[in-house]
Amino acid sequence: MSKESQVNKCDRYTWTQTLNDCTLSIKLENPVKSKDLFIKIDNDHLTVKNQITNDTIIDGKLYKNVKKSDCNWTLESGKNLEIELFKLKGQEWWSCIIQGESEIDITQIKPQNSSLSDFDGETRAMVEKMLYNQNRKAQGLPTTDEEEKQRIFETFKNEHPDMDFSNAKFN
Repeated sequence: MSKESQVNKCDRYTWTQTLNDCTLSIKLENPVKSKDLFIKIDNDHLTVKNQITNDTIIDGKLYKNVKKSDCNWTLESGKNLEIELFKLKGQEWWSCIIQGESEIDITQIKPQNSSLSDFDGETRAMVEKMLYNQNRKAQGLPTTDEEEKQRIFETFKNEHPDMDFSNAKFN
């Protein structure tokens, strides 16, 4: 998945993000094995320590909560550590990873165009409905909500044939 924002730099790591996740990249000074690292990802806290040198690389409260069970990390060539954090509330930009660190201006992020397949089912259905209704309105046709109101009105008229609806109007 391509990251939509530029690479952001902090003292000990760089990071990128999409609306749904953040990826931290840490370049370690000396090669280590994964067992030499202590990495703890909680819903609201991240700790990264080198147990050989007793060096704390990151230890702080996350900007916002993450889906702990979805987060993961990998160590490549003993020197390149990548941590992937999945945002609890997707569809939002983070201004930093750890609270209190320098923040980026999220209004300057220029997201890539997305396709409907990038969205979860509920969001995709909502966008498809909006696009359909926008197209219907442009053609001078009723939207799905207007069609539903008309259907309910017709059902009510059929259930109450003794009532006069000749002057009924919809706005």
